[in-house]
Amino acid sequence: MTRTKTTGLTARVGRAAVIGALGLASVALATAPAFAKGSVEITAPKTAQVGRTITVTAHGDDDNAGFLHQLCVEENGFGEGWHQETCSTPTVGDAKVTAAGASARRGDLRFRAVLYGLTSKHDQKPVHQHTSAVVTVHVR
Repeated sequence: MTRTKTTGLTARVGRAAVIGALGLASVALATAPAFAKGSVEITAPKTAQVGRTITVTAHGDDDNAGFLHQLCVEENGFGEGWHQETCSTPTVGDAKVTAAGASARRGDLRFRAVLYGLTSKHDQKPVHQHTSAVVTVHVR
């Protein structure tokens, strides 16, 4: 049985190809965009009685350090479409907001929280960053 020996030139070409591929992969990883992480959560009671206070709380944050954050609670009920109930003051860190109100009639009310990014406290064009899941309150 005879063995074939790899020549020195073939081994060097193989090593150079592996090193080149690793270098190319590291450059590709370094230039890939980083994605900001953030979340928005909303809590509300499952049911409420007509005329009683309904309290909805929301909490949101985003690790995008270039923005002020403002968190708004939106409501959709009785065929009106989504509209803002209340918003927090612009803040650098975590944003929290509580909305309280009463329903004058029976039916389902849906709420969601929306986190906006602002460039200043009086920004006229906020940037939408995250929206929470919709929670439904059954008014009976």
